[in-house]
Amino acid sequence: MKVFTYSEARQNLSKLLKIAQREEVEIRRRDGAIFSLVSKKEDEKSPFDVPGIKTKASTQDILDAVRESRMN
Repeated sequence: MKVFTYSEARQNLSKLLKIAQREEVEIRRRDGAIFSLVSKKEDEKSPFDVPGIKTKASTQDILDAVRESRMN
């Protein structure tokens, strides 16, 4: 774990964020407060995981459209 003072963290924020992608980083203030910086991992999502939509189309309307598209 890397430890930075508040001043060092402020002056080297870009470097600090790159380090935090790999490991936990501690930032210590002069008053004794300690903060921990950890990168959040993105959840791997399926490309098929899309939000639904509201529509007035019925199931039958959708089936008819699919059927029609296959005939052409």
